[in-house]
Amino acid sequence: MLVVDRRDQKLDRIRKEMGVETHDADAVSFVALNTPSDAVWLIPAVPVHLAFQWLLVQLNVGGEARPIPVPAAVDAMVPNPYRMAGGTLYASFATFLCPDACSEPDEMCTHTKKPRPGNLFEVLSHILVPGFQVTVARSLQLAPGVGGYTAGYIRNVLEGIKTRPGAHLIATSCRCHGVIDALEWA
Repeated sequence: MLVVDRRDQKLDRIRKEMGVETHDADAVSFVALNTPSDAVWLIPAVPVHLAFQWLLVQLNVGGEARPIPVPAAVDAMVPNPYRMAGGTLYASFATFLCPDACSEPDEMCTHTKKPRPGNLFEVLSHILVPGFQVTVARSLQLAPGVGGYTAGYIRNVLEGIKTRPGAHLIATSCRCHGVIDALEWA
């Protein structure tokens, strides 16, 4: 296991308390420059849409990609939309603060004890906006409150996008929460 963070103080604590290997760096730059093997799990516990940022870096290697705002029409297509100033859109089935150690059960919300209204990654995959292609990277539950995807999975997402230049909505989502960004590339 390797923990990447820009905060030395946090890394010192992780090294001492957990005995885990650490690296002082920006997460997006580190993943872009240190291509992990396909089997490595990426757990994006950073305040940016890591998959989206990594895709931008990779698409700019062989073309020209730029972030664009998620179209306003998408807000009405997702549950509980929350828009950021830069155009990123968050969506969630939850209207409350979820427990840190949620196990993301298939059928029922751990907080409300009510049936889950569906899988957000499926809802996001059905977004239709003229001129945009939609790609959803599913974040898998690895432990309660911890989700991610393998480097190989996100590389496959990249290869799919490379075959379709134009405008894209890129989402990363688990069953309950998601983040959506947009890019244009040629």
